[in-house]
Amino acid sequence: MLDIKRIREHFDEVAEGLRRRGADVALAETARDLDVKRRSLVTQSDQLKTERNSRSKEIGALKKAGQDTTAVQAEVRAIGDRIAELDEQIRQVDEAFETAMLRIPNVPCRTIPTGPDSSANRVARMWGTPPAFDFKPLDHITLGDKLGMFDLPRATKITGSGFPMMVGIGSKLQRALIQFMLDLHCEKQGYTELLPPFLVNTASMRGTGQLPKMAEDMYHCEVDDFWLIPTAEVPVTNFYRDEIIEKLPVYLTAYTPCFRREAGSAGKDTRGIKRVHQFDKVEMVKFVEPETSYDELEKLVGNAEEVLQTLGLHYRVLELCSGDISFSCSKCYDLELWAPGSEDWLEVSSCSNFEDFQARRLNCRYRDANGKVRLVHTLNGSGVALPRLVIAILEQCQQADGSVLLPEAIRPYMRGVERLVPVK
Repeated sequence: MLDIKRIREHFDEVAEGLRRRGADVALAETARDLDVKRRSLVTQSDQLKTERNSRSKEIGALKKAGQDTTAVQAEVRAIGDRIAELDEQIRQVDEAFETAMLRIPNVPCRTIPTGPDSSANRVARMWGTPPAFDFKPLDHITLGDKLGMFDLPRATKITGSGFPMMVGIGSKLQRALIQFMLDLHCEKQGYTELLPPFLVNTASMRGTGQLPKMAEDMYHCEVDDFWLIPTAEVPVTNFYRDEIIEKLPVYLTAYTPCFRREAGSAGKDTRGIKRVHQFDKVEMVKFVEPETSYDELEKLVGNAEEVLQTLGLHYRVLELCSGDISFSCSKCYDLELWAPGSEDWLEVSSCSNFEDFQARRLNCRYRDANGKVRLVHTLNGSGVALPRLVIAILEQCQQADGSVLLPEAIRPYMRGVERLVPVK
């Protein structure tokens, strides 16, 4: 969440940032007004408590002198009643204040493009060249069916639409890609691997900013008040909740399945395995000093790009505009793979700097060189998400005979399999 001191002392700057992302400034105004009201109530309560203490001492002195204390005791009781009223008002204001603060999004970085939606995103760079075919390229649905890689009808029978079932070589490719990415992040890029829980509590979801804003997009186990994770960002970033990190930077990575209801996906392309409710992803999370966080963001993007470059896949990097960044982040890059059979760009990674927005919710701090305890800056990025990576491999690497020539980097993880061949 935002620092109330920032809202209090630099309200115009905060309001401008919220307007840039199309957010409601009224919530920030509400939080500011509630902060003023709370401080006034606390001042009144503290003054009355001081007066009550003074009058209580007066009662003791009067009793010691053998004088009547009835009137003074009545006054002290009245003061106590007024303090109780004020404290209840403070409790109510605190509750309303927290509700408002939790719903205020982060202020976007000044350097990102200003715009209402994805149409204002900026192409930062492209890598590689799109594959050229002397035949009409097939989409991943047709290719996957011919290769026997997944069985969507049976998956729908078992659970419902949006829950894919990988089969045979498809399952093997999925596992191989996950292991390839984890090895790259850990052995070359300096990350430490975690294998976190796939369900988290409400405090964890609130800490990274998924709650309360995005509750309708999440799967909630109401009996136990657990949430299926929408991304490994949630458990991994909560690793240091309510702690002081002694040494920065910290780089963590994790594979997890991810679960999203996709409540807002009506009208979007949900065919095949492009947009699903359950998918696998390898995530990278960084805890860094504030002064280095934007340099660390560029390095994070480079880590995700290295996955795609090592696989030899054509992609582009988008710098998201103010109206397209997520609730918690201040700056974000998306990596998109080209899918020639679908003639579409597929997002496989979002790399974000949250500054201290998540850390304030998480109470995640570090001790700087001067021994001062400060909030860390948190970042995360997909390294990268499946199954869209699978889609891009199928469509970019397909051959005229219907086979798919696998990228060289993944072949050792496939026990030497170089080519996926049709089974139908």
